[in-house]
Amino acid sequence: MTRYGHGLLIGKFYPPHLGHHAGIRAAAAQCERFTVLVMASAVETIPLADRVGWLRAEHAGEPGIRIIGIRCDAPLDVGDQQVWAAQVALMQAALQQAGEPVGVDAVFCGDGYGAELARWFGAATERIPRIGLSASAVRSDLAGRWTDLAPATRAGLVTRVVLIGAESTGTTTLSRLLAEHYGTQDVEEYGREYTALKWASNSTADLADLVWTADDFDVIGAEQTRREEEAAAASSSPVLICDTDAFATAIWERRYLGAGARSRQPWTRVPPRAVYLVTDHDGVPWQDDGMREGDLQIREAMTGWFMEALTRACHSWVLLTGSLSERLEVAIRTIDPLLKHRARFGEPLHGPGFESTTEGG
Repeated sequence: MTRYGHGLLIGKFYPPHLGHHAGIRAAAAQCERFTVLVMASAVETIPLADRVGWLRAEHAGEPGIRIIGIRCDAPLDVGDQQVWAAQVALMQAALQQAGEPVGVDAVFCGDGYGAELARWFGAATERIPRIGLSASAVRSDLAGRWTDLAPATRAGLVTRVVLIGAESTGTTTLSRLLAEHYGTQDVEEYGREYTALKWASNSTADLADLVWTADDFDVIGAEQTRREEEAAAASSSPVLICDTDAFATAIWERRYLGAGARSRQPWTRVPPRAVYLVTDHDGVPWQDDGMREGDLQIREAMTGWFMEALTRACHSWVLLTGSLSERLEVAIRTIDPLLKHRARFGEPLHGPGFESTTEGG
């Protein structure tokens, strides 16, 4: 049963966690319309657009809930009326810009300053109960608090490592070893599965006689990304290992279609990667498992194509050479500092009355 026409919840959501989502749903149930306003400062290292997007993804289809955001670099001080005026001016501007009613019937808050905020809006105060989660705890221990994050937030924060290389250069073996090392998922190569299905449905007895078209690569590229996104949202740790991706699919199109290969397609626009690991062909013996075709010459050419394409697209990439153990060691030495970097968050703004850890932080 609704008690209010328009409810408002304001916070940093840095990052959003399950406590935020539970609070939003509990508050929204009391309102006909409910607005969540994300306020992000420049010193914080998760972009405003990401936080808004993750919240919208989690609450998509929930009636009456609207997620909006605004940049806010005003100071924090619950005892300073000029600071309050600066903060509230931004809140009202965000509501107006989004087409939301500036009139607010109830302000929902998990902290003691909620009454003062409600006074500025001429609204009632409703306190959101704490459930033992905080954004600061997530920022302090991302790996330990990973399960406190909703799927969209996991997909956005996970460190994605992609292995690519020519046939029989050890990408799959390394992907599995890295996934085992980090205790995480390994997104397998869909192209191999697709090839097996295509071959099984074709009358030719020889793999080399299969006829490839642009449509084949459209299917492979799109499905590879879909599976990666599914795995990222369900990831069990802050790192995700991918055995190839849609960007690499374009190189395989070049390999099979030659001059008929197209320029970049929509499916080659992949989510942000931490790094690509390129498995070199040199020193790796050819192993024909019945699903491979090619020779040393084409493997050498493809290694060059991968490095050229990654450089042109300004992706970070590392060439893995040597024995399997040497490649694994370099891969881990590459990934570890990236994980540490991704787990560090800029300290949010603080001020008098805002020192405590809050669910809205």
